Amino acid sequence: MDLKIAGRHALVFGASKGLGRAVAQELIAEGARVVIVSRDPARIAATASEIGAIGIAGDVASPGSCGTLIEQATKALGAPVDILVTNTGGPPAGPFERMSSADWQKGFDNLWISTVESVRAVLPHMRQQQWGRILAITSIAAREPQPGLVISNSLRAGLLGLINSLSRDIAKDGITINALLPGYTATDRVKELGLDDATMGPKIPAGRMGRPEEFAALAAFLASDRASYITGQAIAVDGGFLNSI
Repeated sequence: MDLKIAGRHALVFGASKGLGRAVAQELIAEGARVVIVSRDPARIAATASEIGAIGIAGDVASPGSCGTLIEQATKALGAPVDILVTNTGGPPAGPFERMSSADWQKGFDNLWISTVESVRAVLPHMRQQQWGRILAITSIAAREPQPGLVISNSLRAGLLGLINSLSRDIAKDGITINALLPGYTATDRVKELGLDDATMGPKIPAGRMGRPEEFAALAAFLASDRASYITGQAIAVDGGFLNSI
């Protein structure tokens, strides 16, 4: 299937590993030119070399940084960004009583402000050309709170309201914005939480955790011309987990 995104210009945040890397790889396989961003200069450079992307080091959690990173990506690509994929690491895990005001502020800057600043930076070009794709990688925690993730549960749910609201304003300009909600997927982040197929498989209708490439397949489709009538949605890629709760 030709997704008709060959030659498009994409920016994927949090793409040195895990879901971000898988999405970047899928977009590259479809012929898009891709800039990937992550905090670790050595890691992002290595990943960029491995998958054929352009790597830029940067921390989206620092207020004001996303606009600068998008300017750098535009310069590196030689063209403005057509496809934006926002993706950040999760905030600290733990119960409400252990989360400090600093933890909440850091989570807000990382998950919320980075998305707002990034979308604000790419919209003028997308509106001008009457085409754009914005994908926000969040989590099933945006729809169903997960144990021990009070900051993530709270802030990610709010992002869905932003995406739904914004979708109504930009649809007439040929721009779509959607949230992708990964379930329990075999990434480093999930391993850090001590989860694997043995512990999670029995709780997931599919009987196993997801693979990053399965998630990336949906992201590439939503970034395509074929998905031009899909916007304002929050789509879970979770092996049926949410439906089983």
